[in-house]
Amino acid sequence: MLTHLAPSNSRLYAPPFDLDLAMDFSSDTEDSDACSLSSSGVFSSSLSASTSKTSYVPSARSVSPTPSVWSLTSSMRAQAFTHEYGRGLNNYSEVYRLPADDEELERLDAQHLMFMEIMGKYPPCMEEVMADDVPGETKAVLDLGCGSGSWIMDVARDFPHCSAVAVDLVPMQSVYMPPNLRSEVDDINLGLEHFYGDFNVVHARLISSGVKDYEGLVNHISMVLRPGGLIDLLEFDFHVYDEDHRRIELDTHKVAEPWWPRWMAFANLAARNRGGDVDAATYLHAWVANHSAFENVEYEDFWVPSCPWRTDSEFLIRTGANMRDDILAFMKSGRPLLLGSGMPEDLVNELEGNAAKELLSGKARQYVRIQCIHARKRQN
Repeated sequence: MLTHLAPSNSRLYAPPFDLDLAMDFSSDTEDSDACSLSSSGVFSSSLSASTSKTSYVPSARSVSPTPSVWSLTSSMRAQAFTHEYGRGLNNYSEVYRLPADDEELERLDAQHLMFMEIMGKYPPCMEEVMADDVPGETKAVLDLGCGSGSWIMDVARDFPHCSAVAVDLVPMQSVYMPPNLRSEVDDINLGLEHFYGDFNVVHARLISSGVKDYEGLVNHISMVLRPGGLIDLLEFDFHVYDEDHRRIELDTHKVAEPWWPRWMAFANLAARNRGGDVDAATYLHAWVANHSAFENVEYEDFWVPSCPWRTDSEFLIRTGANMRDDILAFMKSGRPLLLGSGMPEDLVNELEGNAAKELLSGKARQYVRIQCIHARKRQN
């Protein structure tokens, strides 16, 4: 493990991270205009003009006692968001504090294209799992934390015979949603019992900072899947790696170069203190491989250059440039997370500005590690 030591003239910073993670889910009022986008949630989320709290209304869909937010009308859509530090964030979870505004959705759309070029569109067994070969069964796909919805919209278009469900903390905002796709507003930390046995594919990508118990989520997914179904997960570990693939460990009490890895160290700490399971990527393989419900486990990690410093192929140059652009946008998206953790704005500006210079100059000779796993649910 390589440790970068701050020079003797580096500044010191003591992060307060005094976070109040308590959430009040009670509400005395409901919006009379409430109606559902779907019929498969456990409770309806009704937001009145006088409150932004959540009201739980049991659904006929499931007898599960675990609540799960869903269904917003157009008149309530704006109240699904809160605005902090100049960005629009979800109004449900105090754990996940990255934006859900247009700027972030554009970043996620571009990120989706980058991931498709790096690792392909779907796992190799996707076609087999989604084949329309079971009489009386409509294949169904669930995307947890769908973000901009790029992945699940591709699925809905590529497999028009399927039923696709996009779940996130805010409703999908695309006007191009295929007719076989529906959007549900849901905090998956509250459980997935209302989805048990309903899906052939469950997909999740880069959601660990908003998940309190990722291993528990893997177990929920095992029960959401039908026999033979596919679990498909992709995460990164909120760390930066050097040229030899060694994790760069930094002291977050110091403010000095290398700037991009140091920015990530602060983001790691802030997300961790919010309650996110930021170490999930490290354990994905073990959690799935050791789970009795899964077989045919396939794991792969991808070492993506932080900027186009790898010049030994056009692919690596292009990938490095795409990752650099994603990181630059991600640092802007991370401002509410860092500022909301108690970091002074001048420090956030210093970290972001210096990290951007580092990346744009090509001096950030580092990697981001993306870890992917997919497996099939046993038939018996």
